[in-house]
Amino acid sequence: MNEQVDKAQILVASNRGPVSFSIGADGSLGHRRGGGGLVSGLSSAAEGTDTLWVCAALSDADRKAAAESGDGRIDRVADLGGMRVTMLDIPQDVFDNAYTGIANSTLWFVQHMLYDTPNAPDFGAGFRTRWADYRAYNAAFAEALLTGSDEGAKVAVQDYHLALLPRMLRGRRPDLRIAHFSHTPWAPPEYFRLLPADIRRELLEGMLGADHLGFLSPRWADAFLRCCAEFLRATVDPVRRTVEYGGRIIGVEVHALGADADGLRERAAAGDVAERAAALRERVGDRRLIVRVDRTELSKNIVRGLEAYRELLRSRPEWRGEVTHLAFAYPSRTDVPEYLAYTERVRRLAEEITEEFATPEWTPLVLEVNDDFPRSLAAYRMADVLLVNPIRDGMNLVAKEGPVLSERGCALVLSTEAGAADELGADALLVNPYDVVETAEALHTALSMPAEERSARCERLVEAATALPPARWFRRQLDALR
Repeated sequence: MNEQVDKAQILVASNRGPVSFSIGADGSLGHRRGGGGLVSGLSSAAEGTDTLWVCAALSDADRKAAAESGDGRIDRVADLGGMRVTMLDIPQDVFDNAYTGIANSTLWFVQHMLYDTPNAPDFGAGFRTRWADYRAYNAAFAEALLTGSDEGAKVAVQDYHLALLPRMLRGRRPDLRIAHFSHTPWAPPEYFRLLPADIRRELLEGMLGADHLGFLSPRWADAFLRCCAEFLRATVDPVRRTVEYGGRIIGVEVHALGADADGLRERAAAGDVAERAAALRERVGDRRLIVRVDRTELSKNIVRGLEAYRELLRSRPEWRGEVTHLAFAYPSRTDVPEYLAYTERVRRLAEEITEEFATPEWTPLVLEVNDDFPRSLAAYRMADVLLVNPIRDGMNLVAKEGPVLSERGCALVLSTEAGAADELGADALLVNPYDVVETAEALHTALSMPAEERSARCERLVEAATALPPARWFRRQLDALR
């Protein structure tokens, strides 16, 4: 019996797939395996099993690859261990409304509690049109999964883009065993009620079509349970973390995704990372380094992090000329106006700090807003202090990856509102992400920490950060579907 379960077909659904395509100068298609722990984890866990990954085509090259395959199915992609991929060429207007209009401009804002409520949200007729396309986007995934599924297959649905998908599958194929995993926080009922009543019900019922729901932190799982109790009047067991609804019992568990230590260390040993490290060291000299690596995402709280660094230099002048802040940011969601405005605010504040403190011999701050993964790995290796201060974050893998690669035993200044604080809080310096003065003082404490204490804390951080690496994390979700 168990052997049959273990060998059941695995179906994965996510907006972004495990491979992306590019078009060469001669018009030919090339491809690249996706980075990050999710791809490696799923590839490893699914090894030796019939596995189909359904994703959206995100670029012109992706759409060309999908069109050339006829039905979007791209079999036996190199570097994926035989995993099959189906790319959905969703009409551009539908995709834009679903992905940008709903997933990133509504659901993300709700779950991260980011709305400037005197001004937003505004759920008018335009929102309803976008919501219909979000529903259509989920339905397109349902059709592709149902077309490719065997009897009793396991389905692993990823994230808030596909919250409606489990119920769509359940209604047509009750034999499927379905898991949904949320990589974001979950808003408490007091904030989740911002959504229109029918929309929040559809979201909750959509997810409850699954057999198993996974979250990154107990806080997010418990907030989801509270929403089910309040808005669906479902029977919730907060101790066992189950929801009884529609004649079914759905299990809710916490799977705290860890860092892929082996993959990180292998990548960080490459020559391009050593080149970035040498260039950075030449630029900053032998000064102490405070490092942050983030997307220019509203929830990442980069502005208050920079303000805390400015406060450090003002209140603790002994660090002037002795420390440099490396702030590396990846452009994020440039099609959302709030993100463009936020990125410009980050740039302006960085210029103000430089104008206030820079000398001919010392650059207090290095801000770079571009995509450079080898540079980020080099910065992890060099960091004396790692600053991770999100307003709200499902997990935050930077907080876990930085200590893994640290060569100096970095100290971690970490927001209490990151999911990672559940596991790393004992050895990090925890801060209120809104308290600039407290964060500045934590930076001072981190910089002043004796080397022996910092090294011992870092070792314990690494142990906690790697407790559930991606392959094991994904396997836990599949095992829950037995």
